[in-house]
Order: sequence, then structure tokens, then C-alpha cells
Amino acid sequence: MATLIRWLGHASMYLETAGFKVLIDPFLTDNPAATLTAEKAQADFILVSHGHGDHIGDTVAIAQRTGAMVVCNYEISEWLRAKGVQNVHGQQHGGSFAHAFGRVKFTLAFHGSMLPDGANGGNPCGFLIYLRDGKKIYHAADTGLFGDMKLIGQEGIDLAILPIGDNYTMGPDDALRAVQFIQPKKALPIHYNTWPLIEQDAQDWANRVQRETHTHPVVLKPGESLEL
Repeated sequence: MATLIRWLGHASMYLETAGFKVLIDPFLTDNPAATLTAEKAQADFILVSHGHGDHIGDTVAIAQRTGAMVVCNYEISEWLRAKGVQNVHGQQHGGSFAHAFGRVKFTLAFHGSMLPDGANGGNPCGFLIYLRDGKKIYHAADTGLFGDMKLIGQEGIDLAILPIGDNYTMGPDDALRAVQFIQPKKALPIHYNTWPLIEQDAQDWANRVQRETHTHPVVLKPGESLEL
């Protein structure tokens, strides 16, 4: 069966794959771009890339309501346990684990990770997701450009999910270079237009990707989906 990938706004993603529901960075409450409320979100797994409030978001509430397993770094896993979330799985950079929906490897991400209450959120990460049907998704999360994206590309990426908002993450120019490094079959821009500070023209970026690479760009509106 195909994997459904839905952009929920900002950096929040929803995947349906191999019969499982997966949320990534579920920042829904107070997210002006969100197309789903935390009360209606369903999940078997929640992947959290780092501790910032616009990424860890509604993880505690959703995990407690649904019983979803939260996959995150060790420091965030301990913070979540202290908040009453016991179904957690801690990993760290370069480590991978075969979860029920697919194997997840943590990649580098150049960013911060302080938790909303000021606690240590460990190191931020991206996700290299090996789906059970053999396809591979790279969710870069919040990061600047880095040369080892070329190594990630050697895995043969079917979809790269990349921030383009600038200021806090890669902007359009560096995100284009990331596509050139990774050479995915498809690229999806996220983390833009949530607030004026990160406003970008995603279609213009997609046009550049189309002209300057062999990657097929996919621009979604919040709430829209693609199949992989």
C-alpha cells in the first residue's frame, strides 16, 4: 500500500504507512497554519525532532490521550516521562531502530533544542525513515545546510522534507543546495509562512528545483497530502 504524507502546517507532518499513524513534530495548538486540532489528532507513533515549542508542541497531550509511542532523543524522553508520558523510545544521532512502521535513524541537524520550560532538550535531529515497502523519507526538521547531506543522499531518498523559511533554518538558497546534495526523487518544502518572519515563495523555490535539479518538487498547502 502507498504511504500517505500530509502536511499539517509549519513542520508538522502526518504519515499513514503499513497500517500505522505517525505524527512528526505535532505543533497544532497556537499554530496559525495548523489544519488539525490536537484533540482530533490520531497517532500510533510520534516523532519529535527537538525541544522547541513549535515542534514538541502537543506531544504530551496527544501521547497521553492516544497511547502513542514517542520517539525522540534521550533527554527529551526523560523530560516526557517526568510529564507523565511513559511510552517513549529514546535514540541518538546515527542510531536506528526498527519500529513497527519502519526503521528510523536519527541524523544531524544544526539547530537548538531547549525545551519550553528551559530544560535541556539534548541535540536536535532529523529523521531518515526506512518504510516497510522499501521507500525512504528524509525529514530534515529544523536545520541549516551541512555537507553530510550528501551521505544521506547516498541512501537513495524517495522524498526529502526540507525547511525553507530562513532565519531559524535553511532558506530557499540553501534548501536548493540541500536538494542538490541529497538528489531525492521528490522534495517537499516546510517550515515557512507560519509567521511573517519566515515568509517565502514556495512555488518560486519549486520552480528553481525543477530547473536546476532532477528532483520533482511538490508544494502542498497545509492539510494537503501526497502518496509515496
